[in-house]
Amino acid sequence: MSRSNLVGLLPSELEDLAVTLGASRYRGRQLATWIYRKAAVDLEAMTDLPKDFRARLAETHDIALPDIERVTPSQDGSRKLVFRLADERRVSAVLMPDDGRITLCLSTQVGCGYGCAFCLTGTMGLDRNLTAAEIVGQLLAANALLDDEGRVSHIVFMGMGEPLANYASLVSALRVMTDARLGIGYPPRRITVSTVGLVAGIDRLGREDLKVNLAVSLHAASDEVRERLMPINRSWNLEALMAAVRRYPLTSRQRVFFEYVMLEDVNDSAEDARRLARLLRGVPAKVNLIPFNDWPGAAFHRPPLPRILAFQGVLLDAGVTTTVRWSKGEDIGAACGQLKEPVVA
Repeated sequence: MSRSNLVGLLPSELEDLAVTLGASRYRGRQLATWIYRKAAVDLEAMTDLPKDFRARLAETHDIALPDIERVTPSQDGSRKLVFRLADERRVSAVLMPDDGRITLCLSTQVGCGYGCAFCLTGTMGLDRNLTAAEIVGQLLAANALLDDEGRVSHIVFMGMGEPLANYASLVSALRVMTDARLGIGYPPRRITVSTVGLVAGIDRLGREDLKVNLAVSLHAASDEVRERLMPINRSWNLEALMAAVRRYPLTSRQRVFFEYVMLEDVNDSAEDARRLARLLRGVPAKVNLIPFNDWPGAAFHRPPLPRILAFQGVLLDAGVTTTVRWSKGEDIGAACGQLKEPVVA
């Protein structure tokens, strides 16, 4: 019989587990500290836990992280990590160093079912959701890989899959990552959850009081263009999406991030920029313009740099904070929209 994974369990769940094994809740808190603060992967290393408790625990549970099957370095200093999961499926994550910070872009699903026209991951379709253990495990494994280089400082849920479509695992992972007492202890302001625009999921996440950042994959400022690029717009159009964005609770210094992939002669005109500025009026927003990252078979092209900068200029003139985000890892297939791994039959 396979054993259950302790990784991904909330500290409170580890306390409950300790009680079911005849120990005190205190032992569960020690267990959480070992896994999430000390990054222990061996029960025998937890020397302040009683031997009999460790023995009972080992009969039914283990500490398992996804295996890092391959690390591919980029010329820009980023690294693509390919994780092999227990069922032999693969997902990717990307480590991105920049100005003293190390950002981890992690995955929430094997593949993605939303079929955005410009995204290579969408061509995979959805295979399955990741468990909370597999999501948290990517972070713990990445930190172990970094070792004396430091540790991940910022986390973005922008890898393979739609985070809000794997809601329960996402929220469990977020609670483990942000628990300041017994979890991994990341400040919520350093975590960003991206979505293609699942309105119901945005509303649910807002009610969790997690205070993490919200990023919306927008990519168009009209329903006509967005429906061509993103099938989700047929379920929740821009009016519904922007209403949900305005409902999302923000702290006084938070902004909503809007991701906008620049596609030549599709969404890159000055009128598109003016329409986007009107759409975002009154929203504490930051727009990240992402020049399209090519992949084999893609039907789109990156606009010329002057056109991208002109688009940015229109937004800046309208008072919208806007940056051009040159994706890291483009040379190794790790940039925004390029993640894809073979699906096991």
